[in-house]
Amino acid sequence: MSLPHFIPRLLILVPALSLFLVLTARVATSSSNSNHRTITASSSNLAFGNIPLGGSLTQFETLTNTGNSTVTISQATVTGPGFGVRGLTLPVTLSKGQSVTFRVLCTPAASGRMTGSIVVVSNTTPGLAIALSGTGVRAGQLTSSASALNFGTVAVGVSKSMTATFTATGSSVTISSATSTSPEFSLSGVSLPKTIAAGQSVALTVTFKPQSSGTASASISLGSNAANPSVVETLTGSGTAAGSHSVSLRWSPSASAVAGYNVYRSSTPAGPYTKINPVLNAGTDYVDNSVQGGKTYYYVSTAINTSGIESKYSNQMPAVIPSP
Repeated sequence: MSLPHFIPRLLILVPALSLFLVLTARVATSSSNSNHRTITASSSNLAFGNIPLGGSLTQFETLTNTGNSTVTISQATVTGPGFGVRGLTLPVTLSKGQSVTFRVLCTPAASGRMTGSIVVVSNTTPGLAIALSGTGVRAGQLTSSASALNFGTVAVGVSKSMTATFTATGSSVTISSATSTSPEFSLSGVSLPKTIAAGQSVALTVTFKPQSSGTASASISLGSNAANPSVVETLTGSGTAAGSHSVSLRWSPSASAVAGYNVYRSSTPAGPYTKINPVLNAGTDYVDNSVQGGKTYYYVSTAINTSGIESKYSNQMPAVIPSP
């Protein structure tokens, strides 16, 4: 009868032994992770795309300690012609969670695809490699819709604008500067530097504002990274004395109480109109001294009541200015 009582006691001891072994294994695994060293890159593959010869492109790379122990980066070796690293001073030690950011440059010296890598050496296992790639392309050409612009006759102190279109061919072109040889001519309509994709165009506004009577000439030069790095626009115009022509305007007074009147002018029928009186006109007449010879202008007026509300445009009146 003693044998059946002995067997159940053996069955109870076996699970207790298994539980002890599992707990021991878990403690050992946790101890191993406490010294884990890992470093990761924000990008494992930096692709620079197409870069014109003579140009350079920069990207940023960040190395981060994502492990549990301090990491020391001792070396970063760059391979491949045309690639370089800036802003990384070694050795550098990173605590857990710390990062270091640096610049990676691609400056092609010849046409065609180029590849390389950055091999980061540290006290981690395994090491870290960042792939690099880019393509050198021949610099594009920058062409203009017109090499010369003639503004004709413009009254002194009055502005006249014309548009010139610039196109990039073969490869993208970045316009970096625009300089004029005379303060009477200026360029606007674009913020520099401006990159024009291959096959695309950008329209720039050239403005002539003569400061004195007589013939005026100048040139505007655009600096760029194109194969033809400087594009020159030749500009000419003639200034006439302000007030050599004028238009006298008169209109019927409003039937309602008004604070004054505004006078508007356009160079095309039916507008759009631009207000030409600098301050509210108290009377029902106005003299426009800023007209140019050989032009036709279209005038309208409005009334402003004492609450500041403006009426609709009056009927339109044309004025033909004789040539100088």
